[in-house]
Parts: sequence; C-alpha cells; structure tokens
Amino acid sequence: MAHLVLATGGSRSGKSEFAERYLAACPGRHAYIATARALDAEMKARIDRHQARRPAAWQTFEVPSGLLGQLDHILAHADALLIDCLTLYVSNFLLQRTAQPFADSIAEAEHEWALVLRTLRQSGEKTIVIVTDEVGSGIVPMEPLSRQYRDLLGLLNQQTAAAADEVYVSICGITTEIKAKSVHLPPVEDHS
Repeated sequence: MAHLVLATGGSRSGKSEFAERYLAACPGRHAYIATARALDAEMKARIDRHQARRPAAWQTFEVPSGLLGQLDHILAHADALLIDCLTLYVSNFLLQRTAQPFADSIAEAEHEWALVLRTLRQSGEKTIVIVTDEVGSGIVPMEPLSRQYRDLLGLLNQQTAAAADEVYVSICGITTEIKAKSVHLPPVEDHS
C-alpha cells in the first residue's frame, strides 16, 4: 500500500517547496503531476518558477483535469509522485461545470477524488505527496462561485487528510506535521 502525504497551507506558505524536498528524499523514479494551466503571463511565470525548482530527472505530467483516467499510466513510471496541486485541479474541475447545479458538482468531485485516492493508495510501495491550499481561513467570499469553490476544496481537503498517513501544514515557511497531533474525541452516545 502506498504512503500518502498531504502538504497544506496558505498561499506562499512554503508548502510546495516542502513537498518537493519531501519527494526528493524518496528513493526511485520521481514524477510530478502539474495541474496548473497557463492562462495568462502571470500564471506562466508562476509555472516557470515551479519548473525551474524541479530536478531535471523528474518526469512531469501536465494534468489540469481527468486525473483518474491518467493515473495508471503515470504510476507505472514513478516510485514517488507529487501532485501540485489539488487547489488548481478543483478550480479547473469547477470551472468546467458552471452550468450544472453545485450539488451535482460536489457529488461528482467527491466521487472522482475518492477513486483517485483509492487508486493512489493501492498503487504499491510508492510515496504520494499531494499539495493543497487551506482556503477556509479567510472571509466568506461575496460571489457564489467563490463560495462554492471554497466549500468544495474544503471537503476534498478533509477527504484527503483523512486518507493520508501524514499531514503537514506550512505557515511562514515553517512546516509542522499535524495528523499525529490531532484530537480524537470519544463517540457521542445517542440517548434518544
């Protein structure tokens, strides 16, 4: 069974750099799944910075959508895999479905991501690192699409953290493992 690691934090928190260092420490063939799309010059510059940091030996797969259909091929070429990032993957997913009811998008996304996580987990003795942003710590967005995005990403982040063996959060470039320190409350008894 694969070892699953989640790296989260806010924008410019250091989570991607941490995830890259974590992956570099893993043995074997390295693969990087890039989910960003260069839709403007500023985003292209961001992508270029990420590419410049990666070792040339890492194989890059550009997968802005449809990850489930490409995972078997990618996993066949990697012993350690970095997905950077779930945040942009969910954005791409949601923007492709603006015409459908949000409840349908949530159900579709949760189902697809559960299958992705199961496929990753069952991929053998691999290390999988997933990067995502923590977007729920700010104010409630004014626009419905922004609220839907925040809610959907929050749900998938929770799903991923529950499946992960390790969960790291980065703040101001400092990264801490938090899953081992999580609080476990006793089950609530039903007295009705």
